[in-house]
Amino acid sequence: MASIASSIVSRTTSASPAATPKVPSQGGILDGGNPSRYNPKDPITIFIIQAGIIIIFCRILHYPLSKLRQPRVIAEIIGGILLGPSVLGRIPGFTNAIFPAASMPTLSAAANLGLIFFLFLVGLEVDLRLLLSNWRIALSVGAAGMAIPFGLGCAIAYGLYHEFNGEPGVRTVEFGTYLLFIGVAMAITAFPVLCRILTELKLLQTQVGVVVLSAGVGNDVVGWILLALCVALVNASTGLTALYVLLTCVAYVLALVYGVRPLFIWFLKRNRSFQNGPSQTVVALVILLTLASAFFTGIIGVHPIFGAFLVGLMCPHDGGFAIKLTEKIEDFVCVFLLPLYFALSGLSTNIGLLDNGITWAYVFGVIAVAFCGKFIGGTLAARLCKLVWRESFTIGVLMSCKGLVELIVLNIGYNAKILSQRTFTIFVVMALVTTFATTPLTSALYPPSYQQKLAAWRRGEIDWDGNQLGPDSNSSEQGDTALEKSSSTELRKLLVFLRLDSLPSLFTFVNLLGGGPFGNSQQKFHPQKTQKSPGIAGTDSGESASDGPYKRPLEVHGLRMLELTERQSSVMKESDLDDYSIRDPVVKAFHTFGQLSNVAVSGEVQIVPEVSYAEILNRTASDQGSDLVLIPWSETGRLSEAGDPLLLDPEQNTFSSVPHNQFVTAFLSNATCNVAVFVNNGFGQAKTRKALHRVPTALSLRSTTGPVAPPIIDRSHHIFFPFFGGPDDRVALRFVLRLARNSNVTATIVNVNIGDSAKSLERHPSEPATENPSYENEHAFFNTIKDSLPRELEQRVLFSNLNTQHPLRDIIDIARAETGLSTQNAGDIVIVGRGVRAVARDLLRREVETLRAGGGAALGSDAGLGVLAGSIIGGDVNASVLVIQAGTVVQE
Repeated sequence: MASIASSIVSRTTSASPAATPKVPSQGGILDGGNPSRYNPKDPITIFIIQAGIIIIFCRILHYPLSKLRQPRVIAEIIGGILLGPSVLGRIPGFTNAIFPAASMPTLSAAANLGLIFFLFLVGLEVDLRLLLSNWRIALSVGAAGMAIPFGLGCAIAYGLYHEFNGEPGVRTVEFGTYLLFIGVAMAITAFPVLCRILTELKLLQTQVGVVVLSAGVGNDVVGWILLALCVALVNASTGLTALYVLLTCVAYVLALVYGVRPLFIWFLKRNRSFQNGPSQTVVALVILLTLASAFFTGIIGVHPIFGAFLVGLMCPHDGGFAIKLTEKIEDFVCVFLLPLYFALSGLSTNIGLLDNGITWAYVFGVIAVAFCGKFIGGTLAARLCKLVWRESFTIGVLMSCKGLVELIVLNIGYNAKILSQRTFTIFVVMALVTTFATTPLTSALYPPSYQQKLAAWRRGEIDWDGNQLGPDSNSSEQGDTALEKSSSTELRKLLVFLRLDSLPSLFTFVNLLGGGPFGNSQQKFHPQKTQKSPGIAGTDSGESASDGPYKRPLEVHGLRMLELTERQSSVMKESDLDDYSIRDPVVKAFHTFGQLSNVAVSGEVQIVPEVSYAEILNRTASDQGSDLVLIPWSETGRLSEAGDPLLLDPEQNTFSSVPHNQFVTAFLSNATCNVAVFVNNGFGQAKTRKALHRVPTALSLRSTTGPVAPPIIDRSHHIFFPFFGGPDDRVALRFVLRLARNSNVTATIVNVNIGDSAKSLERHPSEPATENPSYENEHAFFNTIKDSLPRELEQRVLFSNLNTQHPLRDIIDIARAETGLSTQNAGDIVIVGRGVRAVARDLLRREVETLRAGGGAALGSDAGLGVLAGSIIGGDVNASVLVIQAGTVVQE
């Protein structure tokens, strides 16, 4: 028995290795595995490596190119070329280790999926309403911008066909099909890149921008239709099959327009997507429609991207639906999937194939044909539409932009084996050069200074040489008029920089200037009761509600600036700016405020890069002819309004934001009109006690009611203003009296007189001792204003004098006392001039240095608001601070 058992065990042991399969190692690199080795059963590891390298590489390249105002597609094209056989591919083993041939199907599938959804986004960005509203000029510029480059492309196609058509990897196609493809490649314009360039250069709302965008829409649609026809001709076995494909495609487009689109819009209305934005159900439906449409156009012989493009065109733009839908999809597509596609293009590009003279001749020839054809066609058509030559040249340059759309067309031709690798590389170089040249050429031909001159010429303000026209052409008279306007206490036009976090305080402040809502003490009667009721005094319905002569209301223009980001939805907002301004909740609230108050209100939204905020605000002030620009200091510490306000740190120092400080400083440095920077500290808000700190426990119940803000019973405001002298203080003094016209405002105005020993600091050491006119002039100005105070203001405005050699300490002490007179009012204000006289400035700086040496700090002194304002902000004064700077006309 023992021998039998031992024999069975030995047979079982010997048979076990053959009978039991070996389990694959699960230890990975801990078990000695190589993560870069391609495993067809688990391709995700090598895919992650490839995607990570591509995205990081493109992002690194985009940083320096963005400083040259180049679109991101340039970095993605160059990154793909560098990763391909042209550069890094020449390193032995690089391509086999990172991009092995066996792993390309997985990378290609992800890239083409991204391409499908990107073409959906392109179609979503195209607004056919713009084409219909400008169809005449769009038709002429678009037709000429396609016909001439298409014809020149057909001409150069003859040489390309006979020179490179016999190379390896190229299928035999008829010359007519090859000619059609080359013509389309020359005639197409990169609409998404064009929108980005127009937005960054602030040209979308100009005549050039409208013309280029309208023509680009038509160019884009016609180009994709011709490309679909070309692909159908290549894939069809006979001409009859190609006709069937074309007819099927036309029927499918009609079915989408007249069958699917009405049902889709009905579903969106029922789902309230126009009001609330697309829900997850709507996003899922759109994705399924995109994939189904791409599937259908793919199986009928047209490229799948055409079906995705049609679904994007089908989506409505009403209520900002297209913008909101783009925000849901764009990040994953444009950040992750699309760079993979351009990397595949780079892997197919080999600059080393441009190795002989005839090839380089075709490189320059293709670049010249692509640029000159678009440039000549767009320029001549624009000129025939009565645009000036420089505008026409700019339109021609912009229409020559190729960008990523050209890469898509070339990849379709390369994958269809219409183009050889050498020809593909020639056209990639052409797309890179024409896209790179668009921004600098446009900036040189159509700078902002020329745009302003052209606008003034069209308004009839100047002649073509820049000379002023009209009765006020004398420059000295204009300077006197501007000086008188800036120096007057009358405020007619106010420009307000709108911020969501500052709306309550802005409304309260502007209401003080407007004088409050219209009052009517007369009794009202029902419209159907025309007879007076017995015993009721009043007027009948036909009497006027006005109690006196008409008084022109204050004109307030609100400007809200949103950051222009890299997202496509941001560009769509800019291109649809008029509708977006109407829908913007901040601007709508501002309009409602104007209807309820004694002010005439208008508003707009501008979408610009953060670095351009100061320039746009200054330009808007000039265009509006504003007497004063009101800038609220950010209450979140950020320049941009992006981000969830619930995630902000309430203890954050709002003066530590470098971008916001730079914006305010840049605007103040270039402002031509008077400026007021408002630092809010509970202005227009009821003062409430702080709630007791609650320590939550396991048994705590969360309160379902929040704190209740009581109504403001005392709506008064008290103003404290220290007058040191100088242009800023003179404007500030007049502005204090302007605010004091409101019956709810009282003011204390202190004339600060420095000691005799300090007055000598105002005289430069090289000046004679007898020359010290500034102090006497400022003193005389203050007394003149005091003596001419209107009678109705005498009970609400108090003038006083302060003799001191420690102005900072004394002013802060007085400000604390003055702003604490009423603890239940609607908020107090300390108004200061940004710049003071030299003598006072020197003393203030010395006191600030003394405070810092003793451990104190002036919180706002480094924020560009001036030493006095910064010290008051950091001096525990229970009031808001308004910093006034005089315009350059007053200062001069």
